[in-house]
Amino acid sequence: MTTLADPVPGGRPGDLGRVAALTADLATRKVHGVVLAYVDTAGVGRVKTVPTARLEAAVSWGVGMSPVFDTFLADDSIVTTDVLGSPDGDLRLYPDLDRLVPLAGQPGWAWAPVDRITQDGERHPGCSRTFLRRMVADAAERHGLAFRAAVEIEWSVGLGTAPGDAFVPAAAGPAYGAARQVELSDFTADLLAAFAAQGVDVDQLHPEYAAGQFEVSVGALDPVAAADRSVLARQTIRAVAGRHGLRVSFAPAVLAEGVGNGGHLHLSCWRGGVNLHSGGTGRYGMTAEAESFAAGILAHLPALTAVTAPSPASYLRLKPSQWAGVFTAWGLETREAALRVVTGTAGRRDQEANLEVKPVDLAANPYLALGCVIAAGLDGLTASLPLPGEITGDPARYGAEEAAALGVRRLPRSLPSAVEEFRADQVLRAALGPVLADAVTAVRLGEAAAVEGLDDARVAAAYRWKY
Repeated sequence: MTTLADPVPGGRPGDLGRVAALTADLATRKVHGVVLAYVDTAGVGRVKTVPTARLEAAVSWGVGMSPVFDTFLADDSIVTTDVLGSPDGDLRLYPDLDRLVPLAGQPGWAWAPVDRITQDGERHPGCSRTFLRRMVADAAERHGLAFRAAVEIEWSVGLGTAPGDAFVPAAAGPAYGAARQVELSDFTADLLAAFAAQGVDVDQLHPEYAAGQFEVSVGALDPVAAADRSVLARQTIRAVAGRHGLRVSFAPAVLAEGVGNGGHLHLSCWRGGVNLHSGGTGRYGMTAEAESFAAGILAHLPALTAVTAPSPASYLRLKPSQWAGVFTAWGLETREAALRVVTGTAGRRDQEANLEVKPVDLAANPYLALGCVIAAGLDGLTASLPLPGEITGDPARYGAEEAAALGVRRLPRSLPSAVEEFRADQVLRAALGPVLADAVTAVRLGEAAAVEGLDDARVAAAYRWKY
């Protein structure tokens, strides 16, 4: 379980008592440096690093960082809000020792996620990890709820020898094909070994649909740890691929056409160790609270898209009839619905039943995405929102009248349209707080302006290696 305590100047309670032993252990493992990892508003992983010998200082007093990073775009240009984006000010990065792990894919390095506080020791209102920790803590306090979550990871494997920024698939085998698994057998075996050494529980690792595409599904954790694991897993995949002469992309659309890379969220609500998505009297074993939680997510999906599909390239992926979930609809194991109810296998449903949110890709900051999905679900639960009728098959087949009767509408088709929905959603904006909500808006509009006038192929190329 990840700590929900905020860092404080001088160190979190208990951290100083164990950091010396951790530092000594890392030195024994010949770990020379620690990666301090965070994700910016644009969804780009950013880092600072410290020598292992400086870990105690980082735990005690943090590592400096400018608040300007909260308004970086994927191309490293900077937008501004009323309070962010200037060269003024400083923050402190505090590593979470509960999540520190030596990196098997990067010998000589360890990794830890960070929370950010101000120089005065207050929560930084733009810290997405702190936002998710707050959402989890508030749900426990106000509703007695805990969550289990996981983020699916799809990525495209290209040849490291491809010219320039071109994408040349590193495997030619068919979708889900045995041939593709054999072609990249050494890479994926080393990847599984690295995951195991780092304590990342892997449920599945397999070739996916698009050219050179793979997917890994990992075990569920509390939401903060699940977001951490998503960031760590991508760092590991990239590192192991590089050691095999490969280049990987987690971008929503590596090419303008075809199926893109998703980052579907899996989430379940628990109270007192009991899964609310199983054993209830509602549809498919859901309790009334689980149904209302799902209804809240559905109701806020158009606005959520600005958080879960935050790149112009996301809208190259969000197309009907490609299992991307582009309609406000839910269904039992329906892969075209934006919200998929997963019951799990008979005999394990009390452990496995969950919701899958599909219009999510890996340009999304996982802390923002999970936090906002939880905020949406809790809004539905608080209001006892009724879950509408389910759909079966592909919602793209519905005519306008039938879709309206079922409450099925197309999600935003562009990033500016998603921002309009987000601006109108007071629940999500209130959950994020004004500083972080304004950063989301400014960064999304900045990304849209950065590619204005580009055709789809150039949009895909612009983001191909950013994620």
